[in-house]
Amino acid sequence: MTSSNATLLRRVAAMLYDSLLMIALMCLITIPFVAVRGGEFVEPESPLHQLALLLAIFAFFVGFWSRKGRTLGMQSWGLQLEGANGALPSFAACSIRFVAAILSWSAFGIGFIWQLVDKDNLTWHDRLSGTRLVYYPK
Repeated sequence: MTSSNATLLRRVAAMLYDSLLMIALMCLITIPFVAVRGGEFVEPESPLHQLALLLAIFAFFVGFWSRKGRTLGMQSWGLQLEGANGALPSFAACSIRFVAAILSWSAFGIGFIWQLVDKDNLTWHDRLSGTRLVYYPK
């Protein structure tokens, strides 16, 4: 089976799919915070709520990446995360990728757009974590 580094369009499609799952997960994480407040709105600046959301998102991505090499969105689009040797990336590499992906987004998405000029078609978080996102056609 021939593979190649994933295109930016495939990455974005997988991210859109996974973002729907993240919205559902964040809603589930928020329910106990609303229940504790007697059904009242949870302030966005609540540090405990923000930490719970961040940990859930971290567990989702790093858990899927390090155990299966793909999230549900990535699976739908034929994408697989690989380490430098082609094997599943380590928990540490996935954790670095998670933080680096946040940096890629927080720089107005430049870390993702970088892929369009990178000689190996890699993003900032691919480079920083020593991983690559590969497309395996069906």
